[in-house]
Amino acid sequence: MLTLIRSSLLILISLCAGLSAQAAGDIEKGKMLYNICATCHGSNAEGMLALNAPANAGQDSWYITRQLENFRAGIRGAHPQDTFGAQMRPMAMMLTNDQSITDVLAYLTSMDIPNPPKTVDGDIEVGKKAYQKTCIACHGEFGEGAQSLNTPRLSNQHDWYLVRQLKNFQTSIRGTHKNDIYGAQMHVMAQMLETDEQIKAVAAYIATMDYHPSGE
Repeated sequence: MLTLIRSSLLILISLCAGLSAQAAGDIEKGKMLYNICATCHGSNAEGMLALNAPANAGQDSWYITRQLENFRAGIRGAHPQDTFGAQMRPMAMMLTNDQSITDVLAYLTSMDIPNPPKTVDGDIEVGKKAYQKTCIACHGEFGEGAQSLNTPRLSNQHDWYLVRQLKNFQTSIRGTHKNDIYGAQMHVMAQMLETDEQIKAVAAYIATMDYHPSGE
């Protein structure tokens, strides 16, 4: 009986070790898989305006995971007017399982946080007031986001990308799929920015943020 218990424990330990190994991200494998992404998002995941690709380095892993899963499931990128989201859908599907996503994320989190150039001409003071009124409660004082509130990091992201996504939320291109629970929240909040000038102002203010977590 004792031998049977010991054997069972060894099997359980082996299974747990196997699951841990599978759950851990492999940076080298992630680097190879990221080659698919680098064409648009850049070799350092810094994003590129010319290819309409946002920065991914510095973004929270949990948020990137959710968005990749949303693209794969057709929750994001399926709206007929979401031209750039539609481009991402087939690319996300090339990460064929959860482990491949985990590996890519391990590689992304090993990269330095980017400092994108400022391209949006907006009134920073107006944007600051609008951000403090509308955005700060969820996205944080420094645009750092919070997983507990399901809000992504906004700092160190391209200002033009922030403008586009705010407009997408505003015009129902994003956040209106029945399974996009958290996008639906942003669809509502985006309506509080009533003009293009306000949207640009908020994006211009966020572009002044340079948030680095403690120790980075």
